[in-house]
Amino acid sequence: MGINLSNFLTSKSKNARMIDFQDLDHLDGLSISVVSANLYNDNRDDLSMFYFRDGANYASVYTQSKIVSENIKWNLNQNSKKIYSLIVNTRNANSFTGKQGYESLQKISEIVSSELTKKQEQDEDIPKKITSKDIIFGCTGTIGESYPYKKISAQITNLVNKIKYTQNKFIWMKAALGIMTTDTMPKLAMEECIIANKKIKIYGIAKGSGMIYPNMATTLAYVFTDANLSNDILSKLLKKNISTTFNAITCDGDTSTNDMATIFATGKADNAQIKNINDKKLQNFDKALNKVLLNLAKRVVSDGEGSSKFVTVNVKKCKSEIDAKQIAFSIANSPLVKTAIAGEDPNWGRIIMAIGKAGPKINLKKLLIKIGNLKIIQDGKLHQSYDEKRTSAYMKNQNIDLDIEIFTGKKSFTAYTMDFTKKYIDINTDYRS
Repeated sequence: MGINLSNFLTSKSKNARMIDFQDLDHLDGLSISVVSANLYNDNRDDLSMFYFRDGANYASVYTQSKIVSENIKWNLNQNSKKIYSLIVNTRNANSFTGKQGYESLQKISEIVSSELTKKQEQDEDIPKKITSKDIIFGCTGTIGESYPYKKISAQITNLVNKIKYTQNKFIWMKAALGIMTTDTMPKLAMEECIIANKKIKIYGIAKGSGMIYPNMATTLAYVFTDANLSNDILSKLLKKNISTTFNAITCDGDTSTNDMATIFATGKADNAQIKNINDKKLQNFDKALNKVLLNLAKRVVSDGEGSSKFVTVNVKKCKSEIDAKQIAFSIANSPLVKTAIAGEDPNWGRIIMAIGKAGPKINLKKLLIKIGNLKIIQDGKLHQSYDEKRTSAYMKNQNIDLDIEIFTGKKSFTAYTMDFTKKYIDINTDYRS
């Protein structure tokens, strides 16, 4: 399974070099296969399989949109305790496709389960019968177009035949490239930790560039670990850590119909059983999982459609975390703030506007606003040493930090976003071309 370099070489990222990415390697219990189903009418990889030969415990979080894709409906209807395969296609969201989209997944799952059962019979001493209920799907791309069942189903045998039981950095890169849509670079992250004296690997890939706004896990994100953890523990860990990672990002304020984040645990590390999320033996894993999710989430924002700047919005000293989050996203989602940042204009009046419209109460007499390390507003008025030139110079940086203190309490929240440039309009007007 050689790398289809067309995905990588056509990347619009100036920094898309293999050396820039972490060295994800083999994770026991997982196999990967990536092919082209010609969904883009070219040879780029667009169909990926993640195969767990002994099954994997898993947990997912999904979009809270009232209109959801057929693959999410399918996933929610599966009741298997273990998953044997995740199939991800790009180019087509399988959203607003109705009966045709759902039944296509049913038929594809039957083909996949049949082919993987044959694979089990060929490769395993004690082969397992894999059923359609053991398969889940990720779909991403254009909403409302008929699901390309024929193209995808025609490649399932090829996909299974190209399964690699041992991974390396190139195969992980191939998988990350294979799930991209308007992304300009692949998104990978890894951490290692210890559970009860056992070394644990946590690997993750994600895609996302547009239609990004937190309402569970805004994008597609898949995390794989060899830890031995139950579905219940995985679910609690994922929900806990999604709030400050994928639920803390926004590119354009739009929530997709297809958002999903799933964690799979193969159990091959054979660590001691964890029965409670508060078990001290789980602390290192908890922190490492947060790092992987935050790394991936930040990569999504950094690769936001047409972005030129990565923006961190820290809102502190609020009455509640909910208040802090409302204010942070009021700023992060404001087109006026985002265009000012793109234009490297220190128009702090737009930040004032976004704070004021957010809703929560503000102690205006103490309000503090900083751009970088530069105090703009202090005690509710323009700081006496405010220097427009110094602030303008700071705005030329690629990473912009906005710090706001509300002085109504002690709670805080950090949101991550990007600027709006003319390229954002170009990308989205040409999206289906």
